[in-house]
Amino acid sequence: MADNDLLGICTYLVEVVKEAGSIILTAQPTSLTVTTKRNTADIVTETDQAVEGFICERLTKRYPTFAFIGEESYKAGVAITDRPTFIVDPIDGTSNFVHAFPAVCISIGLVIGKQPTVGVVYNPFREELWSAVKGHGAFTLRPNGEMQKLPLVSAPLQGLRPACIGIEWGSDREGPNFELNLKVFTTLARTAATGGRFVNSLRCIGSAAIAICRVAAGQQDAFWECGSWAWDVAAAWCILAEAGGIMVDGHPGEWHPPIDNRRYLAVRPATRGQREFVEEFWSVIGDDRSTYDRLN
Repeated sequence: MADNDLLGICTYLVEVVKEAGSIILTAQPTSLTVTTKRNTADIVTETDQAVEGFICERLTKRYPTFAFIGEESYKAGVAITDRPTFIVDPIDGTSNFVHAFPAVCISIGLVIGKQPTVGVVYNPFREELWSAVKGHGAFTLRPNGEMQKLPLVSAPLQGLRPACIGIEWGSDREGPNFELNLKVFTTLARTAATGGRFVNSLRCIGSAAIAICRVAAGQQDAFWECGSWAWDVAAAWCILAEAGGIMVDGHPGEWHPPIDNRRYLAVRPATRGQREFVEEFWSVIGDDRSTYDRLN
């Protein structure tokens, strides 16, 4: 696909997310509009469904030959193919949304040949926009209209100890996935005297897409989560890569994971130290593994 076409798609996606953002801003979620999926940590609102329906209608009308995968309409067994595919999270940060906590975003990624190619992430509450087109860099648009090229910070990485790392608890609160989270979070937080790495800080934003955009900007050093979905990361992954950051497997060993890997470690742009940072983080995980696998 020609670069001009991709840039045009990005411009259109920015238009769509801003219109969809107005749906979020006018919504007033209550207990009557919230439905649980697997448990009380895994929820959906009527607004999630309305926003996805709006985005799907706009994108499929304009790009009828492209595939569409959205969080709320996804059916088990649907695979991401080489066909140009929009991958959409209508509200990333639904728990934040229902609590009126303004770390909420719309995430639209275009994947071509299974590679993140265009990404747009928009937080309507903060009027923050992140966008990228493969080969053309990544940018953030401030509420005052100022456009800034990413990263904002690209100093060398110096390992885990001085790092600010994004994490999420996820919706699995028992079993091996929960136990792995406990191990990793505890090891990162503890002092060396008790077998830990004593990192500077751990951050739970409640939105994987926003967290990865913060990493792309250099405002966090890394983000790790096992259990995310392609719609959580597709757009932000493009932004991260175009800013100079890297996305690797959330389990040790795989430097080039597929888009639907479900296990992700994002590391910020840096003049040096990315590989060493990844290897040190992987050493925290050791031989333990989550049960998350590709889309199923």
